[in-house]
Amino acid sequence: MAFNAAMRIFEITKNFPQEETYSLTDQIRRSSRSVCSNISEAWRKRRYEAAFVSKLNEAESEAAETQTWLQFSFRCNYITQELFDDLYRAYDFIIGKLVSMIKKPAPWLLLRKNKP
Repeated sequence: MAFNAAMRIFEITKNFPQEETYSLTDQIRRSSRSVCSNISEAWRKRRYEAAFVSKLNEAESEAAETQTWLQFSFRCNYITQELFDDLYRAYDFIIGKLVSMIKKPAPWLLLRKNKP
């Protein structure tokens, strides 16, 4: 879901004004992609609860940052209300899932087997 949202953001930002290339466009692309990369890193660190939760926290923060950039995009009239609402809701859902995993990480963790 996060990957699909990031790809949608990539596609819509192709139409942002050139003067936004090194500010809004780069920032929203970076934060949306960072959600995905932090989730991937968390998944690989699921042997260690603290590391897993830490990366999920980073993903949550990046998702919230992406929502802020979406607000700027809308207020600057670069995206429609409908597109804003759709993407903002998608990130609300992603954040909700991440928060659930952060609160109860146990089902996602790889259990370490005790050595005899």
